[in-house]
Amino acid sequence: ENAEHMYFFSELALTLNEPEERVAPTDSRLRPDQRLMESGRWDEANVEKQRLEEKQRAVRRRREAEAVEALEEGEDYEGYIPQWFERKVDTVTGELICVYKGGYWEAKDKQDWSRCPDIF
Repeated sequence: ENAEHMYFFSELALTLNEPEERVAPTDSRLRPDQRLMESGRWDEANVEKQRLEEKQRAVRRRREAEAVEALEEGEDYEGYIPQWFERKVDTVTGELICVYKGGYWEAKDKQDWSRCPDIF
């Protein structure tokens, strides 16, 4: 109903980005640039998007520097480790996949997001 006024998106597509309470602070629906864009504040959204991208680049540069330093000192460097998933090889396809390793729903129940990085 009224699809022509909603870019012909389905109801599901229209609601996928709806905010939800009690989610992890890393939930993509909380992206400040996205929220600004959805409010029609395009200029502010673009500035915020650039800030977030630079923040991501800085984290990547820091991790790369840490990896180089570890290599120079002959130490192992694990790099980024996802909080809620682990990489495994699929026994059927042989492809690398991400498998839920637990913890998210327990953290959500307790509202304990201390394991989440500050990405925004």
